[in-house]
Amino acid sequence: MDIPIDRHSEEPIYQQLIRHFQVQIASGHLPAGTRLPPSRDLAHELGIGRISVVSAYTELQTLGLISAHPGRGTFVTGVENGRKSAVAASMPSRRQALPHQNIREMQRLAQRPGVIAFNGGSPPEDFLPVEAFRRVLDAVLERDGASAITYEDPEGYLPLRISTRDYVTSLGIDCRAENILITGGTQQGLDLVVQALLNPGDTLVTTSPTYIGILDIAQVRRANVIGVPMDEHGIRLDALEDVLIDYHPRLLYINPTFSNPTGVIMPLHRRRQLIRLAQQYDLTILEDGVYHELHFDEIAPPPLKALDDAGCVIHASGYSKILLPGMRIGYLIAEGNIRERIARVKYAADVCTPSLNQRAVQLFIKRGGLPGHLDRVRHILKDRRDVAIKAAQQHFPEDFHWNIPKGGLYLWVELPECGPTAAELYVSAIQHGVAYAVGSLFYPNGEGTRYIRLNFGAHPAEKINEGFRRLADAWYEFQSSAVERRPIL
Repeated sequence: MDIPIDRHSEEPIYQQLIRHFQVQIASGHLPAGTRLPPSRDLAHELGIGRISVVSAYTELQTLGLISAHPGRGTFVTGVENGRKSAVAASMPSRRQALPHQNIREMQRLAQRPGVIAFNGGSPPEDFLPVEAFRRVLDAVLERDGASAITYEDPEGYLPLRISTRDYVTSLGIDCRAENILITGGTQQGLDLVVQALLNPGDTLVTTSPTYIGILDIAQVRRANVIGVPMDEHGIRLDALEDVLIDYHPRLLYINPTFSNPTGVIMPLHRRRQLIRLAQQYDLTILEDGVYHELHFDEIAPPPLKALDDAGCVIHASGYSKILLPGMRIGYLIAEGNIRERIARVKYAADVCTPSLNQRAVQLFIKRGGLPGHLDRVRHILKDRRDVAIKAAQQHFPEDFHWNIPKGGLYLWVELPECGPTAAELYVSAIQHGVAYAVGSLFYPNGEGTRYIRLNFGAHPAEKINEGFRRLADAWYEFQSSAVERRPIL
């Protein structure tokens, strides 16, 4: 098929394919019943990655342009459907990233035996204080009996709220226990805030790129997302102010310390400027602080909530990234009417966060286990960061680019323009036994096609080095094979 592909365009290749097929179907050049080539054949013919074709076909199916019939093939469904889909495609999209079917497929491929997976967002199992928590669970059950496994106060186990208040005080956040809501992980906390403050069709502002979880929440809650570009110090405040003037949004989500996925840390002066901007434009800031304590070289600036004297910041964090992911214990800090609105949403969302988990985390903190555990985690992560930087310098091509993170879990790598996008490289990487997170997943509009996120904290030194070597091999092999099979378009 004569499909023009611009490899130097900022538009992802799979979206170029979608646009081409939309035009061809709407114009009648591809009438109903036309059988499309199998994804493998079309990818080979065009000299592109198969996942780009699979992504395009999946989205075209969602739009109603084509239909897949196992054993028979993929067919155009009709001109009328094509016209309707063309109209639908011209409407603003809440998120133009890879279709969810292909995200799940990527995750499935990353779980294949022998694959070194850098795509996850959780700390590794060897970080978890399993034996210490076995002891505190036994102690809680011995001490509290049946009350440890019955319903808890929907706002959270009061001793845990008190312990959390004492903990965040050490970060500079001045609050009371009644300002704290215990949630089922930080992710639930973010979702509760979006539900409490936004109606369907309202605008959520965030950085571009941003945490994939907030994009998922916005999509489910039918909120429009506007991404504000970042620089080496975090969100660009000049661009943010333009958005505030033009759209009057009510909520900004931001991850200011060792942000996911970039690892960027916002300096103190910009944090103060952001607070002043929020006060000026009556903007509520949802601060995600899950990585704040994972610093390597120096202590991070205080959280935004510590600088907030007007109640415009909601602080969301938890014990998943620094303690136990599976316990799903997070917390929100908010005041006044906003706090009450979030509490009402939580009452409707669940009866309570599991009591046993809350009590176990509280007892672990009370016994003084958290500071020592954090020191150990930071030391290991710093070592793994250093190994990752050395391995990247040794194995990656010279035109790969990255910044050295000062904390967190991730290395954010930019691929060169002369080669495949992150999505196109992915299948080749899996075949070489390595996986990563595709950068476009973290952008509200599907940009970032030449970025990948690598969770260096997920593996020990020898696996980091081997995984980075495999990724480089996948890149070189893709480059050489693409030159051999590239057609004249």
